[in-house]
Amino acid sequence: MRLPIRTLLYSGKHCRRLFTDTGRRGVCSASMRLVQFCRRGDDGAIRVGVELEAGKGVVDLKDFDSSLPNTMREFLQTGEKAIERAQRALSSGQCVIPQSEVRLLPPVTAPEKVVCVGMNYRDHCLEQNAPIPKEPIIFSKFPSAITGPYDDITMPDESKEVDWEVELAFVIGKKGKHIKEEEALSYVAGFTVANDVSARDWQMRRNGKQWLLGKTFDSFCPLGPALVTTAAIKDPHNLGIRCRVNGETVQNSSTSQMIFRTEKLVAWVSQFVTLCPGDIFLTGTPPGVGVFRNPPVFLKKGDVVECEIDEIGVIRNAVV
Repeated sequence: MRLPIRTLLYSGKHCRRLFTDTGRRGVCSASMRLVQFCRRGDDGAIRVGVELEAGKGVVDLKDFDSSLPNTMREFLQTGEKAIERAQRALSSGQCVIPQSEVRLLPPVTAPEKVVCVGMNYRDHCLEQNAPIPKEPIIFSKFPSAITGPYDDITMPDESKEVDWEVELAFVIGKKGKHIKEEEALSYVAGFTVANDVSARDWQMRRNGKQWLLGKTFDSFCPLGPALVTTAAIKDPHNLGIRCRVNGETVQNSSTSQMIFRTEKLVAWVSQFVTLCPGDIFLTGTPPGVGVFRNPPVFLKKGDVVECEIDEIGVIRNAVV
C-alpha cells in the first residue's frame, strides 16, 4: 500500500503533517529516527529499532513483528512494507527497550558501497586556496571502516597524521540507475552524521597520492547515532554542522555551504553505478580540519572527537 501524499504521521505523542510531492519525498515518508542496536548482554545480535525522544528508549521492531528483518540494509530492501510496520510499532507504545539496555550500532552495517565526496564545501575550498570543483570529486571507503557512534577510533601504527572531518551522510533506500536529479530525493532513506577520519600522510604523499588507503583504515568511518528519515528533516542543506576535539570547537559551518547537494550527488554517481538500499554517501567536510592549521594538528591517543549536525545528533568517539 502506498502512503497518501498528505498524511498524518505519529511519533509517540507528537504528530507531523507532511506536504510533499512524490518526486521529492524520501523513500520513507514517515518521520522517524531509525537505529541499529544490540541489547546489552545479548551477544551482539543486531536489531532494527525506532528511537524515541531523547532518553526514552528504543522500539524493538523485531520484537513487535517477527517478520521484520534484523539489519537496516535488509529493512530498507523490504521497502514500504517495513516502513508501515515500523509506524504501527511506534504508534503501539509496545516493545520499548530502556535506553540503558541499548547499545547503538552504526545505522547501517555491511553496505554494498560507501561513496565519499571530496572538496564539497565552498568554505573548505577557500581555506586551502583550492578552486571550486566543476563536478563532484568521488572516492570511497571500504565498508570495514564503519564503526558505531560511540565506538573507538583506532590509531594505526602506520600513520602519525590522523585527522577529523565531520560530514553529513545519507543512505540510499531503493535501487536505481541513471536517476534524474529532480527525482533523486525519492531514492534517499534518510540522513546521519559521519566522521571521515583521514590519515593525511597516506592521502597526500604516499601510495601515489591516491586517497583510498588514507581514508579506509579500520574504524575510520564512525556513523550515527540514527538514520533520520528525510521526512523528519526540514532542509538537509541548511543545518549547522560542527566538530569538537576534547571539547574545543574545530569545525563550525552549515550544510548550506555544500557545492553539490544530495540530489546532484545521487544523479551524478548513478550514471556510473547502480545504487542499492543501504549504500552510504558522505557528502564532504567544512573548514577547520587539522592538516590545514598552522601548524598542522593531528589526533593522538586519548583525544575525544564529537561530530554534530542539527536535527540529527552527535557522535562521540575516543581515539585509542
